[in-house]
Amino acid sequence: MTDDGATRASVAATAAATFEAERSRLHAVAYRMLGSVADAEDVVQDTWLRWHRLGEAGRAEVRLPAAWFTTVASRLALDRLKSAQRQREEYIGPWLAEPVLTDGDPAVATELAESLTLGFLAVLERLSPVERAVFLLADVFGEPYAAIAAIVDRSDEACRQIASRARRRVREQHRRPAGATRRPASSDPSHRDDLVHAFAAACAFGDLDGLRRMLADDVVLVSDGGRDVHAARRPVLGAHRVTRLLANLAKRMPADTEVAVHAVNAEPGLVLSRGGRPWMVMALETDGGRIVAIRMVINPAKLRRLVSPLP
Repeated sequence: MTDDGATRASVAATAAATFEAERSRLHAVAYRMLGSVADAEDVVQDTWLRWHRLGEAGRAEVRLPAAWFTTVASRLALDRLKSAQRQREEYIGPWLAEPVLTDGDPAVATELAESLTLGFLAVLERLSPVERAVFLLADVFGEPYAAIAAIVDRSDEACRQIASRARRRVREQHRRPAGATRRPASSDPSHRDDLVHAFAAACAFGDLDGLRRMLADDVVLVSDGGRDVHAARRPVLGAHRVTRLLANLAKRMPADTEVAVHAVNAEPGLVLSRGGRPWMVMALETDGGRIVAIRMVINPAKLRRLVSPLP
Protein backbone atom coordinates (compact mmCIF):
# COMPACT_ATOMS: atom_id res chain seq x y z
CA MET A 1 0.00 0.00 0.00
CA THR A 2 1.31 3.46 -0.87
CA ASP A 3 1.80 6.11 1.78
CA ASP A 4 -1.24 7.98 0.48
CA GLY A 5 -3.31 4.79 0.59
CA ALA A 6 -2.18 4.02 4.13
CA THR A 7 -3.01 7.57 5.20
CA ARG A 8 -6.50 7.39 3.68
CA ALA A 9 -7.09 4.04 5.35
CA SER A 10 -5.96 5.44 8.69
CA VAL A 11 -8.22 8.48 8.33
CA ALA A 12 -11.18 6.27 7.41
CA ALA A 13 -10.51 3.98 10.35
CA THR A 14 -10.36 6.95 12.73
CA ALA A 15 -13.65 8.31 11.37
CA ALA A 16 -15.30 4.91 11.79
CA ALA A 17 -13.94 4.46 15.32
CA THR A 18 -15.16 7.92 16.30
CA PHE A 19 -18.65 7.02 15.14
CA GLU A 20 -18.67 3.54 16.64
CA ALA A 21 -17.86 5.00 20.05
CA GLU A 22 -21.23 6.80 19.91
CA ARG A 23 -23.32 4.18 18.10
CA SER A 24 -24.89 2.69 21.22
CA ARG A 25 -25.94 6.08 22.57
CA LEU A 26 -27.38 7.16 19.23
CA HIS A 27 -29.39 3.96 19.03
CA ALA A 28 -30.66 4.53 22.56
CA VAL A 29 -31.85 8.03 21.68
CA ALA A 30 -33.48 6.94 18.41
CA TYR A 31 -35.23 3.91 19.90
CA ARG A 32 -36.76 5.95 22.72
CA MET A 33 -37.82 8.58 20.22
CA LEU A 34 -39.41 6.14 17.80
CA GLY A 35 -40.27 2.97 19.73
CA SER A 36 -39.03 0.88 16.81
CA VAL A 37 -35.79 -1.07 16.56
CA ALA A 38 -35.77 -1.00 12.75
CA ASP A 39 -36.40 2.75 12.57
CA ALA A 40 -33.72 3.38 15.19
CA GLU A 41 -31.23 1.33 13.19
CA ASP A 42 -32.12 3.30 10.06
CA VAL A 43 -31.53 6.57 11.90
CA VAL A 44 -28.13 5.41 13.13
CA GLN A 45 -27.14 4.22 9.65
CA ASP A 46 -28.25 7.50 8.06
CA THR A 47 -26.21 9.39 10.65
CA TRP A 48 -23.14 7.33 9.76
CA LEU A 49 -23.66 8.00 6.04
CA ARG A 50 -23.83 11.74 6.64
CA TRP A 51 -20.66 11.56 8.73
CA HIS A 52 -18.89 9.58 6.03
CA ARG A 53 -20.01 11.98 3.28
CA LEU A 54 -18.52 14.95 5.09
CA GLY A 55 -15.14 13.75 3.97
CA GLU A 56 -11.88 14.30 5.78
CA ALA A 57 -12.01 18.08 5.49
CA GLY A 58 -15.61 18.32 6.66
CA ARG A 59 -15.03 16.02 9.63
CA ALA A 60 -11.98 18.03 10.66
CA GLU A 61 -14.24 21.08 11.10
CA VAL A 62 -16.48 19.24 13.58
CA ARG A 63 -15.09 20.20 16.99
CA LEU A 64 -17.36 17.90 19.01
CA PRO A 65 -18.25 14.79 17.00
CA ALA A 66 -20.47 13.35 19.77
CA ALA A 67 -22.61 16.49 19.79
CA TRP A 68 -22.74 16.47 15.98
CA PHE A 69 -23.90 12.84 15.95
CA THR A 70 -26.59 13.53 18.56
CA THR A 71 -27.87 16.54 16.62
CA VAL A 72 -28.07 14.69 13.31
CA ALA A 73 -29.60 11.52 14.75
CA SER A 74 -32.15 13.48 16.80
CA ARG A 75 -33.23 15.52 13.80
CA LEU A 76 -33.60 12.39 11.68
CA ALA A 77 -35.61 10.68 14.43
CA LEU A 78 -37.81 13.74 14.89
CA ASP A 79 -38.57 13.84 11.16
CA ARG A 80 -39.53 10.17 11.23
CA LEU A 81 -41.67 10.66 14.32
CA LYS A 82 -43.57 13.53 12.72
CA SER A 83 -44.27 11.51 9.58
CA ALA A 84 -45.43 8.51 11.66
CA GLN A 85 -47.74 10.53 13.90
CA ARG A 86 -50.85 10.06 11.76
CA GLN A 87 -50.23 6.29 11.54
CA ARG A 88 -49.95 6.14 15.34
CA GLU A 89 -53.21 8.08 15.73
CA GLU A 90 -55.02 5.67 13.39
CA TYR A 91 -53.53 2.53 14.98
CA ILE A 92 -56.09 -0.12 15.93
CA GLY A 93 -56.14 -0.56 19.71
CA PRO A 94 -53.37 0.44 22.16
CA TRP A 95 -49.93 1.16 20.68
CA LEU A 96 -46.89 -0.26 22.44
CA ALA A 97 -43.28 0.06 21.41
CA GLU A 98 -41.51 -2.75 19.61
CA PRO A 99 -40.15 -4.84 22.52
CA VAL A 100 -36.49 -5.67 23.04
CA LEU A 101 -34.89 -8.27 25.28
CA THR A 102 -32.49 -6.75 27.80
CA ASP A 103 -31.03 -9.85 29.47
CA GLY A 104 -27.57 -9.00 30.73
CA ASP A 105 -27.69 -5.49 29.29
CA PRO A 106 -25.51 -3.28 31.52
CA ALA A 107 -27.58 -0.20 30.59
CA VAL A 108 -30.50 -1.71 32.51
CA ALA A 109 -28.60 -1.13 35.75
CA THR A 110 -28.36 2.61 35.05
CA GLU A 111 -30.73 5.51 35.23
CA LEU A 112 -31.62 4.82 31.57
CA ALA A 113 -33.49 1.64 32.52
CA GLU A 114 -36.80 3.25 33.46
CA SER A 115 -36.89 5.21 30.21
CA LEU A 116 -36.74 1.90 28.33
CA THR A 117 -39.87 0.27 29.78
CA LEU A 118 -42.93 -0.23 27.60
CA GLY A 119 -45.02 1.74 30.09
CA PHE A 120 -42.72 4.76 29.94
CA LEU A 121 -42.56 4.66 26.14
CA ALA A 122 -46.38 4.44 26.00
CA VAL A 123 -46.60 7.61 28.07
CA LEU A 124 -44.25 9.36 25.64
CA GLU A 125 -46.73 8.58 22.85
CA ARG A 126 -49.05 11.15 24.41
CA LEU A 127 -46.52 13.92 23.83
CA SER A 128 -46.13 15.78 20.57
CA PRO A 129 -43.02 14.88 18.56
CA VAL A 130 -41.22 18.05 19.65
CA GLU A 131 -42.23 17.56 23.30
CA ARG A 132 -40.98 13.98 23.15
CA ALA A 133 -37.66 15.01 21.63
CA VAL A 134 -37.07 17.84 24.09
CA PHE A 135 -38.05 15.78 27.13
CA LEU A 136 -35.88 12.80 26.19
CA LEU A 137 -32.84 14.86 25.26
CA ALA A 138 -33.06 17.06 28.36
CA ASP A 139 -34.27 14.73 31.10
CA VAL A 140 -33.05 11.31 29.98
CA PHE A 141 -29.85 12.04 28.05
CA GLY A 142 -28.82 15.29 29.74
CA GLU A 143 -28.28 17.37 26.62
CA PRO A 144 -27.89 21.13 27.16
CA TYR A 145 -30.83 23.30 26.14
CA ALA A 146 -28.68 25.22 23.67
CA ALA A 147 -28.06 22.00 21.74
CA ILE A 148 -31.71 20.93 21.98
CA ALA A 149 -32.84 24.33 20.70
CA ALA A 150 -30.80 23.84 17.54
CA ILE A 151 -32.27 20.37 17.02
CA VAL A 152 -35.95 21.36 17.33
CA ASP A 153 -35.58 24.87 15.92
CA ARG A 154 -36.81 26.64 19.06
CA SER A 155 -35.21 29.11 21.46
CA ASP A 156 -33.50 27.96 24.66
CA GLU A 157 -36.31 29.41 26.76
CA ALA A 158 -38.99 27.78 24.62
CA CYS A 159 -37.24 24.42 25.07
CA ARG A 160 -37.18 24.89 28.83
CA GLN A 161 -40.91 25.57 28.81
CA ILE A 162 -41.57 22.58 26.54
CA ALA A 163 -39.50 20.35 28.82
CA SER A 164 -41.33 21.59 31.91
CA ARG A 165 -44.72 20.97 30.32
CA ALA A 166 -43.71 17.51 29.08
CA ARG A 167 -42.23 16.68 32.47
CA ARG A 168 -45.54 17.42 34.19
CA ARG A 169 -47.48 15.30 31.70
CA VAL A 170 -45.10 12.38 32.07
CA ARG A 171 -45.16 12.63 35.85
CA GLU A 172 -48.98 12.66 35.89
CA GLN A 173 -49.34 9.67 33.58
CA HIS A 174 -46.33 7.45 34.20
CA ARG A 175 -47.24 4.24 36.04
CA ARG A 176 -50.85 5.18 35.47
CA PRO A 177 -51.70 3.99 31.93
CA ALA A 178 -55.35 3.68 32.84
CA GLY A 179 -55.57 4.28 36.55
CA ALA A 180 -52.74 2.48 38.33
CA THR A 181 -51.02 4.37 41.15
CA ARG A 182 -47.27 4.86 40.97
CA ARG A 183 -45.37 2.50 43.26
CA PRO A 184 -41.69 1.98 44.00
CA ALA A 185 -40.21 -0.88 41.97
CA SER A 186 -38.34 -3.73 43.61
CA SER A 187 -34.55 -3.52 43.45
CA ASP A 188 -34.11 -7.26 44.06
CA PRO A 189 -33.79 -9.09 40.71
CA SER A 190 -34.17 -12.52 42.33
CA HIS A 191 -37.52 -11.53 43.80
CA ARG A 192 -38.72 -10.32 40.42
CA ASP A 193 -37.53 -13.56 38.82
CA ASP A 194 -39.43 -15.60 41.40
CA LEU A 195 -42.54 -13.56 40.73
CA VAL A 196 -42.45 -13.98 36.97
CA HIS A 197 -41.79 -17.74 37.26
CA ALA A 198 -44.71 -18.08 39.66
CA PHE A 199 -46.88 -16.01 37.33
CA ALA A 200 -46.04 -18.23 34.35
CA ALA A 201 -46.76 -21.39 36.37
CA ALA A 202 -50.09 -20.05 37.65
CA CYS A 203 -51.21 -19.21 34.12
CA ALA A 204 -50.08 -22.59 32.76
CA PHE A 205 -51.82 -24.62 35.46
CA GLY A 206 -54.92 -22.48 35.72
CA ASP A 207 -54.25 -21.54 39.34
CA LEU A 208 -56.68 -18.64 39.49
CA ASP A 209 -56.32 -18.07 43.23
CA GLY A 210 -52.55 -18.02 43.00
CA LEU A 211 -52.68 -15.73 39.98
CA ARG A 212 -55.08 -13.38 41.71
CA ARG A 213 -52.76 -13.07 44.72
CA MET A 214 -49.91 -11.95 42.48
CA LEU A 215 -51.91 -9.09 40.97
CA ALA A 216 -52.45 -5.69 42.52
CA ASP A 217 -56.10 -4.75 42.99
CA ASP A 218 -55.82 -2.01 40.36
CA VAL A 219 -53.66 -3.99 37.92
CA VAL A 220 -53.99 -3.01 34.26
CA LEU A 221 -53.42 -5.19 31.20
CA VAL A 222 -52.70 -3.58 27.83
CA SER A 223 -52.45 -5.66 24.66
CA ASP A 224 -51.13 -4.52 21.28
CA GLY A 225 -52.34 -6.69 18.41
CA GLY A 226 -52.46 -4.06 15.69
CA ARG A 227 -54.83 -4.44 12.78
CA ASP A 228 -54.39 -8.14 12.04
CA VAL A 229 -54.39 -9.88 15.43
CA HIS A 230 -57.33 -10.00 17.81
CA ALA A 231 -56.57 -8.27 21.10
CA ALA A 232 -58.38 -6.22 23.70
CA ARG A 233 -58.96 -2.81 22.13
CA ARG A 234 -58.99 -1.11 25.52
CA PRO A 235 -56.96 -1.62 28.70
CA VAL A 236 -58.38 -4.30 31.02
CA LEU A 237 -58.62 -3.00 34.58
CA GLY A 238 -58.75 -4.73 37.95
CA ALA A 239 -57.45 -8.02 39.32
CA HIS A 240 -60.69 -9.94 38.73
CA ARG A 241 -61.00 -9.05 35.06
CA VAL A 242 -57.30 -9.47 34.34
CA THR A 243 -57.24 -12.88 36.07
CA ARG A 244 -60.20 -14.03 34.02
CA LEU A 245 -58.65 -12.80 30.77
CA LEU A 246 -55.32 -14.52 31.49
CA ALA A 247 -57.10 -17.76 32.38
CA ASN A 248 -59.00 -17.68 29.08
CA LEU A 249 -55.79 -16.98 27.17
CA ALA A 250 -54.05 -19.91 28.87
CA LYS A 251 -56.87 -22.28 27.94
CA ARG A 252 -56.57 -21.33 24.28
CA MET A 253 -52.78 -21.56 24.25
CA PRO A 254 -51.50 -23.89 21.48
CA ALA A 255 -50.03 -27.09 22.90
CA ASP A 256 -46.66 -26.54 21.23
CA THR A 257 -46.14 -23.11 22.78
CA GLU A 258 -42.73 -22.59 24.35
CA VAL A 259 -42.47 -20.11 27.23
CA ALA A 260 -39.18 -18.46 28.19
CA VAL A 261 -38.44 -15.96 30.94
CA HIS A 262 -36.58 -12.86 29.74
CA ALA A 263 -36.03 -9.27 30.73
CA VAL A 264 -38.26 -7.27 28.38
CA ASN A 265 -37.43 -3.58 28.11
CA ALA A 266 -35.74 -3.67 31.52
CA GLU A 267 -38.70 -5.41 33.21
CA PRO A 268 -39.38 -9.09 33.99
CA GLY A 269 -41.21 -10.72 31.13
CA LEU A 270 -42.13 -13.76 29.10
CA VAL A 271 -41.59 -14.66 25.46
CA LEU A 272 -44.05 -17.18 23.99
CA SER A 273 -42.88 -18.92 20.82
CA ARG A 274 -43.95 -21.60 18.37
CA GLY A 275 -41.40 -23.28 16.16
CA GLY A 276 -38.75 -20.89 17.36
CA ARG A 277 -40.76 -17.81 16.35
CA PRO A 278 -42.09 -15.48 19.05
CA TRP A 279 -45.80 -14.73 18.80
CA MET A 280 -46.36 -12.98 22.14
CA VAL A 281 -44.18 -10.94 24.46
CA MET A 282 -45.31 -9.92 27.94
CA ALA A 283 -43.65 -7.31 30.14
CA LEU A 284 -44.62 -7.28 33.82
CA GLU A 285 -44.40 -4.10 35.84
CA THR A 286 -44.12 -4.87 39.55
CA ASP A 287 -44.14 -2.91 42.79
CA GLY A 288 -41.74 -5.35 44.43
CA GLY A 289 -44.45 -7.66 45.70
CA ARG A 290 -47.21 -7.78 43.12
CA ILE A 291 -47.78 -7.16 39.43
CA VAL A 292 -49.27 -3.73 38.77
CA ALA A 293 -49.28 -3.76 34.95
CA ILE A 294 -49.04 -6.34 32.18
CA ARG A 295 -48.20 -5.21 28.66
CA MET A 296 -48.58 -7.74 25.87
CA VAL A 297 -47.29 -7.31 22.31
CA ILE A 298 -48.83 -9.77 19.84
CA ASN A 299 -48.62 -7.69 16.68
CA PRO A 300 -46.45 -9.93 14.44
CA ALA A 301 -44.85 -6.91 12.77
CA LYS A 302 -43.40 -5.84 16.12
CA LEU A 303 -41.95 -9.27 16.92
CA ARG A 304 -40.09 -10.01 13.68
CA ARG A 305 -36.93 -8.32 14.87
CA LEU A 306 -37.03 -9.27 18.54
CA VAL A 307 -33.44 -8.67 19.56
CA SER A 308 -31.38 -9.23 22.69
CA PRO A 309 -30.18 -6.75 23.74
CA LEU A 310 -30.30 -3.38 21.96
CA PRO A 311 -27.08 -2.63 20.07
